[in-house]
Amino acid sequence: MSRKRNTRRTRADTIQTKQAPVSTMDAFSNPAARIGFGTMDLLNATEYPLTRLTQNYQLLTSLYRDNWIVQNIIATIPNDMIRKWYEIKSSVAPEYIDQMLQLERQTQVRKKVLLGMYWGRLYGGAAGVILLKGQNDLSLPLDPDTVMPGSFLGLQVLDRWNGIYPESDLVTDPEDRDYGLPAFYTIRDEASGQLAARVHHSRIVRFIGRELPWMEQVAELYWGESELEAIYNEVMRRDNVAGNIAALTFRANINYMETEGLDQLLGTANTEMQRRFWNLITAQSIMESNFGTRVINKGDAIHNTQYTFTGLSDVYDRIMMDVAGAARTPVTKLFGRSPAGLNATGEADMQNYYDYIDGLRETELRGIIERLLPIMALSAWGKIPDDMDIDFPPMWTPDAKEIAEIADRKTNAVIAAYQNDLIDSATAQQELQAMSDETGMFSKISDESIEAGRGKTYTSSRMMSDPLAGLGISLEAEGEDSEWQS
Repeated sequence: MSRKRNTRRTRADTIQTKQAPVSTMDAFSNPAARIGFGTMDLLNATEYPLTRLTQNYQLLTSLYRDNWIVQNIIATIPNDMIRKWYEIKSSVAPEYIDQMLQLERQTQVRKKVLLGMYWGRLYGGAAGVILLKGQNDLSLPLDPDTVMPGSFLGLQVLDRWNGIYPESDLVTDPEDRDYGLPAFYTIRDEASGQLAARVHHSRIVRFIGRELPWMEQVAELYWGESELEAIYNEVMRRDNVAGNIAALTFRANINYMETEGLDQLLGTANTEMQRRFWNLITAQSIMESNFGTRVINKGDAIHNTQYTFTGLSDVYDRIMMDVAGAARTPVTKLFGRSPAGLNATGEADMQNYYDYIDGLRETELRGIIERLLPIMALSAWGKIPDDMDIDFPPMWTPDAKEIAEIADRKTNAVIAAYQNDLIDSATAQQELQAMSDETGMFSKISDESIEAGRGKTYTSSRMMSDPLAGLGISLEAEGEDSEWQS
C-alpha cells in the first residue's frame, strides 16, 4: 500500500511540475554582438513614452494658427467628405426636397457640420447642440413628437475646450445609439465659470478625431485623439528640414579673403587697429553688395565657395511623403503639388483616396446626417416619410472617355445576353435604363416600352418581323437531313 501511495504521490508531483508555469522569452538576442532584445544597442534604447499630446490645448491651437500644412491636414478630409452632399432617397415630391434644401441653407447645417469636423479633428472632440425653438430645457430627452414645423434652428458647435464637458454617467440602454457614451453634457460659461446648460445626449451631435481604445477614451473624457498627435513628429521634421534648406540659401555663395597676421591683429593689436580693420571689412561688404566688386591690398587673395543643393529636393520630397502618409492624404491634395516622375498622373492615388473618403462618409458622416435628418424633416415637412433614406454620390467620377467606354462595354454585354435569348426585351431595357445614373444614357426608356417588350425574346422578334424566317429555318434543316441521308 505504501508503494502505491508513493507512486501516486510521485505521479501527482510530476503532474504539478508539468502544470507549473514556465517563463519563456520569444525574442532574438545576441549579447556578444549587442544585437536584439535586452542588449545595449541604439535600437533597444528607443522608447515611446505616453505623451497624450491631445490634452495640450495651447500647442494644438498654435500649430493650427501658424502652420499651413496643419490647416490643410485638419480641413482637407472634411471638405472632401461634404463636397458632394448627401441625397435623399424617398418618394416625396420634388417640392419637398426643395423645402429641405432651403432649411439647410437657412440654418447653415452644412457649414456647422464642417466646423464640427474641423474642431473634432484638431482637438479630438467637439459637439453640436441641436437647437429647437421653444425648447429651453435641454436636459430633457429630445422627443420627436415635440418638434414643430419651422422649429429647427441649426447647431451650436462647441469644441471640447470651449466649455462643454461630458458627465460621468453613461448611457446604459443597449438599444440607444449612444450606448456606452456620456448621458449628459455640461456647458459652462468660461468667463464666469457658471453652469450655462445641462444637455441630454439625444440633443448632442458628437464629432471626434481618431478613435482610441476604451481606457484611453476614458482618459480623454470620452472624446477621441487629435489628428495632430500622430502627425506631430512628421510635421516637426518637415519644418526643420524646410528651415535648414532655406538657411542654406544664404550660404550658397560665400567669399573669403586671406589676410596676413589676422590672428595677431585680433589677439594683440590695440582697440583702434581692430576698429579700423572692422571698418575696412564693413566698407568692402557694402561696396560688394552695391557694385559687386571688392577692393583689396596687393598680394591679398579672395576665394569664392559655392554650395550645391544636389539631393536636397529628394530629401524634402521624402519628408513630404511621410507627412502625407501620416495624414492619410495624397501629396497632391495636402501640398498642392502636381505629380512628379516618369508617367506620373496621380490618378491611382486619388482614386484610392476617394475610396477612403467614401468609407469615412459611411462610417462617420452617415450617423451625423441620420441624427439630424428626422428632426429637419419634422421641421420642414411636419412628418417623417417611412421610406426616407440617404445616399452619398461617389467621390470618384470618370471622365467622358471612361464613361463612353463603360457604356459601350455594358451595352454590348446586355445586347449579347438578349441576342442569345438569355433575357427578354423588357429585362434588356431595364438593364439599359439602370445604367443611366452611371453613364447618362438610356434614361428616356419609357415604362410602356418596357412593358411592351415583356416576354419577347430576340428570336421571337426576328421571326415576327420575317414571316418566312421559321420556314426558311425548317427548309434548311430538311436539306441538311436529306444531304446527311444521301
